Amino acid sequence: MDHAPGSPQGPREENPHGSSELPVCYRHPARETGIRCTRCERPICPECMVDASVGFQCPDCANRGSGTGHPHSAARPRTLAGGTVTADPNLVTKVLIGLNLALFLVQQSLGDDFTHRFELLGRASYTGYSPLEGIAEGQYYRLLTAMFLHGGYTHVIFNMLSLWWLGAPLEKALGRSRFLALYLVSGLAGSALSYLTAAPTQPSLGASGAIFGLFGAIAVLVRRLNYDMRPVLALLTINLIITFAWPGIAWQAHIGGLVAGVVIGYAMVHAPRERRASIQYGTCALVLAVVIVMTVVRTAQLT
Repeated sequence: MDHAPGSPQGPREENPHGSSELPVCYRHPARETGIRCTRCERPICPECMVDASVGFQCPDCANRGSGTGHPHSAARPRTLAGGTVTADPNLVTKVLIGLNLALFLVQQSLGDDFTHRFELLGRASYTGYSPLEGIAEGQYYRLLTAMFLHGGYTHVIFNMLSLWWLGAPLEKALGRSRFLALYLVSGLAGSALSYLTAAPTQPSLGASGAIFGLFGAIAVLVRRLNYDMRPVLALLTINLIITFAWPGIAWQAHIGGLVAGVVIGYAMVHAPRERRASIQYGTCALVLAVVIVMTVVRTAQLT
């Protein structure tokens, strides 16, 4: 995304649509923000935030921080969650979408036999596919591989659109590694809850668990930035209604991913700066530990 040159005076307190509720970033006039530079108090969006010893600074103040006036003398710009600001802030989101679409094409090419071997399945339930086992028989990889498979064109298109809408702003705010950790751990939490509570012979697949994790995290982020929560809550409510009203949807994956996303998202954007990385990744490890416990408990029940 192109950067607009900064104005020394900063923007007006009104956005381009005439609203005066929130100021707009001085480098990106179309972006409302509740964050200001701790030195000059100009409004800055997550992409422009530079991690400082206290709070966040705008790029101009960060470049002047050492007194030399040279851009390279400042600390490297960081995202809201402490990740590194990169030239392509949506790279991981694009890779995940590409991987999901590529595996969907593999499904269409190789047929049901491929899908049955990698979807989420507690115990073998099909006949005519040999060998076919489930998680309870030791195929734990299904907890991960099921996140990248889909049941049809509508399924994959809807999920990939959701991944782009939610993933792009989250990756910008969190950074690549933190966003990827959020996505994968949320998806595994959804798979584990499905394995724990669904019928053992009921197969399921899809990226929805991970995407609901992004829903939970973006709600936390919007709250952290003091943005209007109503659009996010309305969209989440609609998706939850569909989850429980539409037949054939594995609601366990949605709820598991959503809870994990809220927990991890809160740690990502609220962790104190001095222990930020350890708290963020420690929370991911804690959620993974819960995933392992659920998997072990269910396996013990089925064997």
